[in-house]
This record gives sequence, C-alpha cells and structure tokens, in this order.
Amino acid sequence: MRVTVTGTGYVGLVTGVCLAEVGHSVICYDVDQPKIEKLKAGISPIYEPGLEELIRKNLDQNRLSFTSRVEQAYQDQEIIIVAVGTPEKEDGSANLCYLERAAEQIGKSINRDTVVVIKSTVPIGTNEKIIKQIRGIVPPEINVEIVSNPEFLREGAGIEDTFNGERIVIGSNHDEAAKLVEELYQPFSIPVVRTDLRSAEMIKYASNTFLATKISFINEMANLCEKMGSNIEDVALGMGLDSRIGHQFLRAGIGFGGSCFPKDTKALENIANQNDFEFKILQSVIEVNSEQKQKLFVRAKELMGSVTGKKAAVLGLAFKPNTDDVREAPSIDLINSLLNEQAEVVAYDPVASEKMKSIFEERIEYASSPELAIEDAELAFIVTEWPQIKRMPLELFKDRMKTPIILDGRNCYSLEEARSARVSYISIGREKIIHFQKVKR
Repeated sequence: MRVTVTGTGYVGLVTGVCLAEVGHSVICYDVDQPKIEKLKAGISPIYEPGLEELIRKNLDQNRLSFTSRVEQAYQDQEIIIVAVGTPEKEDGSANLCYLERAAEQIGKSINRDTVVVIKSTVPIGTNEKIIKQIRGIVPPEINVEIVSNPEFLREGAGIEDTFNGERIVIGSNHDEAAKLVEELYQPFSIPVVRTDLRSAEMIKYASNTFLATKISFINEMANLCEKMGSNIEDVALGMGLDSRIGHQFLRAGIGFGGSCFPKDTKALENIANQNDFEFKILQSVIEVNSEQKQKLFVRAKELMGSVTGKKAAVLGLAFKPNTDDVREAPSIDLINSLLNEQAEVVAYDPVASEKMKSIFEERIEYASSPELAIEDAELAFIVTEWPQIKRMPLELFKDRMKTPIILDGRNCYSLEEARSARVSYISIGREKIIHFQKVKR
C-alpha cells in the first residue's frame, strides 16, 4: 500500500520504518527540515536499537522516503497515519494543536479517497472531531474515513513490539476503512481487536493507566516492606507466580517516567474531571509516583543529615535503559533536589547525556563512564539500570568513592553482594546495609 506517516518522533518513525520493512511504500513526513535531511542520509534522530539499520536498508530498497513537503506527503496516498505529539498542558490535558494542524494540512492536500489513521494518544472523542474537521475542508467528491489505531510500543523495544506485538487495536465506525487498516497490518500476523472509535481511544489510556497502577502499587508495597522488615523482591515473586497477577511491572523502584505513563495518567485524570468523575485510584497512582521520585534523595538526607557540598554521582539519566528519552525521568527530580541543596553532581548515561544537557546545561558534570562518575564521590545514586552500571562490582564503588554509600533505585544488586563488599547500600523495599556511623544533623 501507499502510506504516509505524519510525525517522525518515536512512534511515527518506528511505525513507518517497520511498515516499509514488510513491503509497503512509505513516506515519512515532518515539518522539521533538519531532521528530515538527517533521515534522508540514513541517520536516526532517536536512539532505538536496530532502527538506523532498518532505515538505511529500506531507503536503499526505495520502500522508504522522507519529506517536509506537504503535497509530496499527502497526495495519491491510500492511508495517512498521524503520529504527532499530544504533549501535556499545564492542567494535565492533552495539547491537540499538532494534531489539528495535521488534520488541516491533510484536508487541504489530499486528492483522492483516503483513510486517516490516528495513532497519537488522544482524549476520548477526538477522532470524531478530527474527521469532522477534515471533511469540512476536502472537496465533496473526496471520501475520507478515520480509524483509531493506538500504539503500544515500549521505548527501547519498539521494533520488536511492532513485529511481535500482542494485539493491534483498530477502532472505526466504518467497516471498509477498518478492513483496509487491518490489511495494512496483515504481514505482521498479530491478533486484531476491532472496536468503535471511542473504545479504541479508551483502550490506550486504560492500558497505560493499569500498568502505571501496578508500578505505583508495588512501590507502595515496597515502602511498607521497609517498615515491616519484609523483602519486596520476595513479595513480588510470590505475587507474580499467580497467573492472574503476573510478574511484569512488579519491580519496585523510584517511579515511572517517559513520554507515556506520566502524560497519559494525567490526561485520563483530566478527562475524568471534565466528565464529573472522581477517579480515586488514578489520583493515588499519580501522587505515589510523584513521591517515589524523591525516595532516594529523602533516604540520602536521612543518612547524611545534609548533602550540601557533597559530591554525588548520578548513574543513569534516561527514564529506562535502551533509550535516550529523559522526559519525566526520575533523574531530573533527583538532580534538581541535589542542586537545590548545593550538592556537586556528576552524572553518567551511555546515550542520554546530550538530552540532559538541554535541561541542566553546565550545572552538572557529565562523565564518560560510570567509573569516572563515582571517583571521589560521597554518594552514588543508581537511577537507570543500564548494563554498564549493573555489571560494576560493588568493590569498585568501595575503591573509587570517598565514602562508599550507594542508593540504588533499581535494586541492581543483591543484599548478599552488599554485605560482602562492606558498602553502605540502600535499595527499595529491602533491608538497609549500613557500614558507617550516621552523620548527625
């Protein structure tokens, strides 16, 4: 099929490249001219394992192209997939200005019957508004239908999820349009869920909110385990063996971040408020996650009395491994708290340092390796469980740090390792290992 994907952010770029890989003729459109020029040269603007190789392969085979020209993007295409951002407004609602702008361009540019597929995460009822907007612009002889097709890609595993996903949701009030989109995805051989427009929109929010709820739940259990002398890892293992619960998203830590969970939970809360519904569980999920992001800093203060003037190593900046995405990352909250207390911050991340520089600039130091980051540090915070960090022996912290105090927000090490290394080791939901006298206030 002839397909255009609007928006070359994470979702749009991964989707477009993978559709080209299975044989479709794909144009990826974006208004960002410098980004398009990089993509034409086979250079990916985002870090995603395997993506750049697929871009180059499909460029060479002429199945994939990139443009910033509206006419080239939208004319003579069977399907237009819209994957523009819907960022969070100050009140938590989704900002639809990019989607509305895309709809206007589509309405002014298409010259044949077209199915518009909304892959962006949008409030319930948005697809109906967008198709009304487009139909108000196109000539009457052109037929336009709309399909809601939410994405479920994990950053760092987007290609794998595209080819081996658990379901494809196709929401439409028009049977032929839904069939065409189902045919588009047929080469992936993934089960299809057909719904109406509003149900498809709600599935996306419901899915992300439920996963966020599991994370906040296990983090609250971890906080209780610390008070009761239980081990959260044993608790999570015992829970997860129940097939009704499962192990996924039951890893205690310092909260969720990224482009989806924080934005979508707040957006759904806003949707609930707009419809006079008090979503009590969701309110708690958001509150717990906000507090959890401060967990390591609070523990450091309890341990040290003050972090003023202390050298603190922050290991990991991305919100999770295998991505350079720092949006809503727990590292941001931690670094802000440390800087507010006049601590000296040295950070390490294998791919996300450049993104973090746009936030903190030169207010923190960036190390080229985790070993250099912890050199002469008095505190080490493990924020992202990159393999480069997890494989560091605890003895290295003891040898390199001024005081070997490790605050592990991802439970990368066993308690036995910490005891054996004789370091001070504070993790999430587990026993504290302390090997020095607490500093008095």
